[in-house]
Amino acid sequence: MVRTPKKFLIRVIVPTQLGLLALLAFSAPLIAQAQTPSQLPAPTTPAPPAVTSILYVNPNTGSDQATSGRAEAAPFRTITFAMQQANAGTVIQLAPGNYTQQSGEQFPIVMKPGVILRGDENSKGANVVIQGSGATSSKTFGQQNAAIRAANGSEIRGVTVTNTVTRGTGIWVEDVDCIIANSTFTNNNREGIFATGNSNPIVVDSVFVKNSGNGISITSGARGLIRNNVFNNTGFGLALGGNSIPRLEGNQITQNTAGIYMSGSTRPILRNNVITDSQGDGIVARDSAFPDLGTADSLGNNTIRNNGRDAKLKGVDVNNITNNTFQAVGNNIDPKKIAGRINFVAGGTNTAFSDIQGHWAQQYIQALASQAIITGFPDGTFKPNDPVTRAQFATIVAKAFNPAPRNAAVNFTDVRSNFWGFGAIQTASRAGFMAGFPGGAFRPDQRIPRVQALVALSNGLQYGAGDTSLLSRFQDAAAIPSWAASPIAAATQRQIVVNYPTVGQLNPGREATRADVAAFIYQALVAQGKAQAIPSPYVVGAR
Repeated sequence: MVRTPKKFLIRVIVPTQLGLLALLAFSAPLIAQAQTPSQLPAPTTPAPPAVTSILYVNPNTGSDQATSGRAEAAPFRTITFAMQQANAGTVIQLAPGNYTQQSGEQFPIVMKPGVILRGDENSKGANVVIQGSGATSSKTFGQQNAAIRAANGSEIRGVTVTNTVTRGTGIWVEDVDCIIANSTFTNNNREGIFATGNSNPIVVDSVFVKNSGNGISITSGARGLIRNNVFNNTGFGLALGGNSIPRLEGNQITQNTAGIYMSGSTRPILRNNVITDSQGDGIVARDSAFPDLGTADSLGNNTIRNNGRDAKLKGVDVNNITNNTFQAVGNNIDPKKIAGRINFVAGGTNTAFSDIQGHWAQQYIQALASQAIITGFPDGTFKPNDPVTRAQFATIVAKAFNPAPRNAAVNFTDVRSNFWGFGAIQTASRAGFMAGFPGGAFRPDQRIPRVQALVALSNGLQYGAGDTSLLSRFQDAAAIPSWAASPIAAATQRQIVVNYPTVGQLNPGREATRADVAAFIYQALVAQGKAQAIPSPYVVGAR
């Protein structure tokens, strides 16, 4: 058991956060005989409602006439009008544009039960922006300001939501089950999403960045699943209070004022999250909060490291200022950066390497390390700028994609069956990712150039022929070998190519670094829908 002096989160909290914490505390009665969080069933994603009709909306070319909206060529102008025509099973398909009061929207946009509001999920709503605010009444908290109010069974997908007014919330969720997916929440004055009452939202694959208060606030008796989201530079990543019991899985919670702030009697379940580089505490728990950070039967596998970046805040990785004793089993946490009463059993997968803090590929590396696709070195480093051999690349490919064989096995002349990478090389070769050289050699110790790594991914993932006109965006397109042009173009189309430090410079012949490969592999997983996009200025085609 770690028993260090209790340490309080330094109260350098903006007024928006103070008001929010008051809301969270207001609905925080004690839990009597509650189940242990790890005993609770994991929320499952419900089947989507049957689509009965599609209504099209375009703020630039549409018209709010009863005869419009049924065809993409003749759309409605506003979401507000389309919602009036919608019923359960209706998809409201949004064209790129800004949906604001100036374009005719009335806020908050009130969802109807079973209606799907859909923009562009592939870009997480980058060009489908809903910005505005209106008064909505909460049975617990009185009048609130929200851009959207969710309804039972509704879905909100592929939009950007912004509410800049004082105490503004992006989406208000109260006493409903709903799905919010592949969306972006930014520049909300208080938080991106507020869930309260008997709500059970599923929030997945979304990005929360530069919100003044928090990314997500969950209080009262709300539960829900918060999975595979990015919380970056957004006040508190999550603020949890009341009797809430949300499940947090696979989230990247980095560079926030604090990672997760817990108060009241909240009992969140945390699994496979990365919580790093907070200015203050990674996790802070007060009042009667009681998080489940892993048990012997269900390891936490959370990485909670390198928090307390602002020396003035004196933050730690886990700060328990309650009278409870937490269990934390199977996590990657520095025991020297734990405050309060915690039964700490080390374990989990190391993702907080000592030499990647602030590195351009840090989030890619941490995300893959959390899945054990890549690993570091015994001294706690990752060595992001080191080269990658062909055998090492084959090993990473085999772990990341577990591909099925498509080709016959090849007995490479320089890879014996007792070679450490024999199995991975056979997997990568038979799946079409990699091939040998004339004469039957594989050259396992040869350092792999960037062009070979990208072509391997394009071929192995069967991207097919690419549009070579896209190569004009590279300043050094002439240096791309003719045999690689089409596969590189196909990889570019799918935003697999990541170029640092100059996004327009491919450097095809340069040796791929461990950071390069991490970025390529991660982007390939994003293209497959197996990972959430990480915002980066170095992804070609991301802007």
